[in-house]
Amino acid sequence: MSNIYIQEPPTNAKVLLETTVGDLDLELWGKEAPRACRNFIQLCMEGYYDGTPFHRVVRGFIVQGGDPTGTGEGGESIYGHPFKDEFHSRLRFSRRGLLAMANAGKDDNGSQFFFTLAATPELQNKHTIFGKVAGNTLYNMLKFEEGDIEDDRPKYPHKIIRTEVLLDPFDVIPRRKAEPTEAEKKEAKPKSKSKATKNFKLLSFGDEAEEDEDETIEATKKFSGKSKSSHDLTDDPKLSSAPAVPETARNSKRTSEPEETVNMENLRKKLKKSEAEEEKPDNYRLFQGDDEKKKAQVAEAKAEFEELKNQMLKRKQAAVKADAVAAKKEEPEDDAIKEYKQQKAEFEEKKKQLPKRGASSREAQTMALLEKFKNKLHRAKEEHVDAPQETTAGGDDAEDVNDDSWLAHELHFTANDPTLAKDASTKADDWYDIYDPRNEMNKRRRQADAKGKRRKDKGDL
Repeated sequence: MSNIYIQEPPTNAKVLLETTVGDLDLELWGKEAPRACRNFIQLCMEGYYDGTPFHRVVRGFIVQGGDPTGTGEGGESIYGHPFKDEFHSRLRFSRRGLLAMANAGKDDNGSQFFFTLAATPELQNKHTIFGKVAGNTLYNMLKFEEGDIEDDRPKYPHKIIRTEVLLDPFDVIPRRKAEPTEAEKKEAKPKSKSKATKNFKLLSFGDEAEEDEDETIEATKKFSGKSKSSHDLTDDPKLSSAPAVPETARNSKRTSEPEETVNMENLRKKLKKSEAEEEKPDNYRLFQGDDEKKKAQVAEAKAEFEELKNQMLKRKQAAVKADAVAAKKEEPEDDAIKEYKQQKAEFEEKKKQLPKRGASSREAQTMALLEKFKNKLHRAKEEHVDAPQETTAGGDDAEDVNDDSWLAHELHFTANDPTLAKDASTKADDWYDIYDPRNEMNKRRRQADAKGKRRKDKGDL
């Protein structure tokens, strides 16, 4: 089982399903199946799966859900149309607890999904695997098999209570549903066609109220669209319905009033403009001198501030110099310190003369110094004369060498150790022992050896 987990790629998304059988921790492969994971995560964020049942359960095979209708024929993807399958070589139906898309054919994925309850190799390359059930929540998933099931339909189907996205690699934002139009709102709430009726028999004065109601209905029909007054509604002879002012005079007055108001407003605007134009030059003359005075005062204050600043800097620099001189006088300097300071000053002076880093002349100067050193080295070798040098017991220190003779010196080592063995990698002719029995020298040696052997034998006898 461990080698199966090693072959599966790592997950990068996580979703929690709260169901009636318990929580299910789902880990998704967002890189291997991006379309399916994005679809599932966005539907979870929008609450699409909340309250949906697991409408199909096949023991030892799969548990299917994700259909809001609960029939197995509903559901829609976030793309508005079925999306394509996504197969991966490292994702296989080899165990239980896998999460895959349910479809009715090739490239027909919507919102429905299923969990595997065992190894289902017959589904390979037919359904998109995009997640798995993680941890101990796998045992909650196995509870789907419990209960009454008839024709792959549970009698009391389990449901998804709610979903929660714990890790989202896509930064998905839930879609905003369009607000219903006024026509849709009217269709959603149809008005009742039956008219309300008043039952006057329930009142103690029902007859009188019914007569008043009839009179008001007739009056509304007669004067619909017109304003009503007490002249129209009552039959009082003291009241006259004739207007006190003729309509023609009233209309002429109404038309003349706006013109008069417009003329008055224009006159007021003109008067305000003339007053502003008259006051503007006087004000300008009055405040012009004040502005110039303020500017002069500001400039004078700035100059005074700069002068004080320069004086403070000069005092500070003078104090630093005085402290440095006093420190030099107080410290007794010996010859070594004087020489060190002198060399330091020389090097600092040379450093100031060097061009800055990054300048084109810096590289040219470096090459010139290198060429100068090469010439000096070559000249020292030519001027060097091979002569015996006296060596002291302690050797020469760096301070004892004041000339450039060291530039022409060569280091040689003498091999005083005896050779203990020949080097097999460099075999010469003397390495091999050549013995030729036909050689005259070898014949004489054999004869001499034979004579010596005979004499020895005679002496022993």
